[in-house]
Amino acid sequence: MKRVAIIILNWNGRELMEKFLPSVIAHSPDELADVIVADNGSADDSLAMLNSKFPSVKQLVLDRNYGFAEGYNRAIAQVDHEFVVLLNSDVEVTPGWLIAPLAMLDADQEVAAIQPKILAWHHKGSFEYAGAAGGYMDYLGYPYCRGRIFDVIEPDRGQYNTIKDILWASGACLFIRTQVYKENGGLDRGFFAHQEEIDMCWRLRSRGYRIQCVPQSTVYHVGGGTLNTESPRKTFLNFRNNLLMLYKNLAPERLNSVMFARFFLDYLAALKFLLTGNTENALAVFKARIAFHQMRKSYRAARIENLSKRKTAIIPELLNESLLKIFYLGNRKTYTEL
Repeated sequence: MKRVAIIILNWNGRELMEKFLPSVIAHSPDELADVIVADNGSADDSLAMLNSKFPSVKQLVLDRNYGFAEGYNRAIAQVDHEFVVLLNSDVEVTPGWLIAPLAMLDADQEVAAIQPKILAWHHKGSFEYAGAAGGYMDYLGYPYCRGRIFDVIEPDRGQYNTIKDILWASGACLFIRTQVYKENGGLDRGFFAHQEEIDMCWRLRSRGYRIQCVPQSTVYHVGGGTLNTESPRKTFLNFRNNLLMLYKNLAPERLNSVMFARFFLDYLAALKFLLTGNTENALAVFKARIAFHQMRKSYRAARIENLSKRKTAIIPELLNESLLKIFYLGNRKTYTEL
């Protein structure tokens, strides 16, 4: 049995796989890792292309599109490797990319998940939005990274080349212990896509595990391969899932105050969309809040479970301030300035 299953979730992504699979195959030693494509009910000829051009790649064929979260859950349920790497189909890996993360997982059993340094494929000297050099979050639920706060993306000058504990590892390239993934519920299928890895990592962190960025490993991510940044669907999922995540994971003494603040901040975001002529995204925010309230009752059991299994109430990687205040009023735009 090889130690690592590198699982690429695919949905109609033939062109991306043709472009990026060669780097994964070339830089993932066959004696160490299986490269596996889990197909999420694609309607294109992805599988035929794999059979023709990449016969060494294993396939797990799902009967329909289960989304990012449940698609990975179903794929990982079928593997018994010690470690799993969740890898987006639009990621170019580099020589030795597996070595440092696996060494860290071997060295410290408390570390459950790791991400490499994630740079932008189109601008390889800059960090990539979805993960950069490791993810954090403020107490109101706004995620940010070493190397990216809101839309301010830093060039990579080696300023974040230290191994560091983080709150969440990016789902674009996420190393995780298979047993830990399975025992702790994996990704939340109700999220479908977006912020499900933040929710899972927060859950693991609360249960006493650690999450790290190991920047001695580097990958390049295209980003926006499925839904572009202006997609109303992406706006809906991000706002809805962020609220669900907060409800599931926030301590009781903070829940009401945070949800009260988010009521105003979310509608302020919708107003900004309206004022900039982006009516569909404004409507998506309204729909997201409605969907959250419709789903909230069904998440009561998940919240109770999370709180009952919590081993630490204080998580250093959760910023105990408002990122909005720091960014806009304090004019601090980078992780270092925080």
